[in-house]
Amino acid sequence: MSRLPAPLDNLPLPIIGSPLFIISNPKLVIAQCIAGVVGAMPALNARPAAQLEDWLAEITETLAAYNAANPGKPAAPFAINQIVHKSNDRLDHDMEMCVKYKVPIYITSLGAREDINAAAHSYGGVVLHDIINNRFARKAIEKGADGLVAVAAGAGGHAGVKSPFALIQEIRQWFDGPLALSGSISTGGAVLAAQAMGADFAYIGSAFIATDEARAADAYKQSIVDSNSDDIVYSSLFTGVHGNYLKPSIVAAGMDPDNLPEGDLKTMNFASGEGSKSKAWKDIWGCGQGIGAITRVQSTADYVAQLKREYDQARQRICA
Repeated sequence: MSRLPAPLDNLPLPIIGSPLFIISNPKLVIAQCIAGVVGAMPALNARPAAQLEDWLAEITETLAAYNAANPGKPAAPFAINQIVHKSNDRLDHDMEMCVKYKVPIYITSLGAREDINAAAHSYGGVVLHDIINNRFARKAIEKGADGLVAVAAGAGGHAGVKSPFALIQEIRQWFDGPLALSGSISTGGAVLAAQAMGADFAYIGSAFIATDEARAADAYKQSIVDSNSDDIVYSSLFTGVHGNYLKPSIVAAGMDPDNLPEGDLKTMNFASGEGSKSKAWKDIWGCGQGIGAITRVQSTADYVAQLKREYDQARQRICA
């Protein structure tokens, strides 16, 4: 295991909740942190941009009050995802707000920038960067990221094609810092497996969509419960970058999931306006291959408690 910097060094559970575009909100983030896992959301989920400060204040004040009332069982820290893409015209504003509220953990994606890392480091924040291969991993660390989120095959949303075994072992040949693994993880046994192969944390996203606190349509949550890995489609059509999506949502949009055209990277747009990209993400549901283990919609607290039971049971099986 890595030598982990604060605030990653004393988590109740080795789990980071993936920031879910459109879906994550303060209610979900707070529930995740109080349950014992790192809660995360994209800064861009706060629309308009001015709402981000309100959300950061709500999260920090609520968690501070919880910690004061529960000194023996503090909440896990939270994370904010910054999409470092040239089309994100809110990045400077959003970083200013995050620095003001001293966000403990950043998850950066779609670009690594030294100035973003420096801003986080100015008060002790930690930066984890999303990567899909070893080459991007090296670039992220060279530019000052503290750790990595290895997005392997089967992850929800924008995902790579590398086997988690290949990706983790290549990164661990040269990097001994914080490392999270993303890709089809939805059970406590899978969390332990991620650690066994060399990751420090499991990075779980799709399973949290099917929770009471998630800001997702009921039909979206039920589709996750009803579907399995056979219902996941890997396509670049919707954002210009390959990602995994629920087949039923593609069919509902009037498209043939088996005959989707290729997308154009130039169409990727994370500008602050409500454009076609936002509409595409609302209508087409991102999801990873690990949903076969999700059998019901439940509270975040109940799901994390389930993960802990499964994690402990898996450790006992291995030790036996």
